[in-house]
Amino acid sequence: MDGAERIRGGPAAAAHDPQLFEEFYRRHVDAVMRFVARRVDDPHTAADLTAEIFLAVLDSARSYRPRLGSETAWLYGIARNVVSSERRRVARDAERDLRISGRRLLEVDDIVRLEDRLDAESPGRRVLAALARLPEGERAVMELIAVDQLTVPEAAAALGIRQVTARVRLHRARKALRGEADSKAAETDPTAAQASSAGAETPDAARLYVIGGEA
Repeated sequence: MDGAERIRGGPAAAAHDPQLFEEFYRRHVDAVMRFVARRVDDPHTAADLTAEIFLAVLDSARSYRPRLGSETAWLYGIARNVVSSERRRVARDAERDLRISGRRLLEVDDIVRLEDRLDAESPGRRVLAALARLPEGERAVMELIAVDQLTVPEAAAALGIRQVTARVRLHRARKALRGEADSKAAETDPTAAQASSAGAETPDAARLYVIGGEA
């Protein structure tokens, strides 16, 4: 963990001190917003979820353990739960208008800034869509490492699993994605499939399972 984080106080201290919480918020809001922007494409929803994540920090502050990873990794674990809860809520909610009625209004500048952030993170959303077919456990590890750029230990901490479990899931995810890429290449271009088997992978496939190095 960064030394400055210890000096300014971690989540537990921030939860009881408004000034420390403001510092904590400013320290991490950009990273949290990027995390959310990779998973949603609506600025209002992005703003709501970011606020919910920091509210959840107040309830979960005492669960942070510095020895298990950075504050950012811990925040990503909370953020995954908030985003997943939102997705489940939307799936259950047939009336989309209910989501708008209680939403705080954003200023025009806020919307423009969030739209810029959403545009910047659109490649990440495309990668996440490609990972959707993986089993939940493998997809979660792959998301945090390949998309959110966490290390294996940090991803394990964010998910509350052992590092060896994270490495096994990462290996399985990469193997599945490699097989899928080879299969698609064989369907469209047998020559490309042979090249992939020889180690010349397509850029898209490489981006999905090579980022972060071998487990």
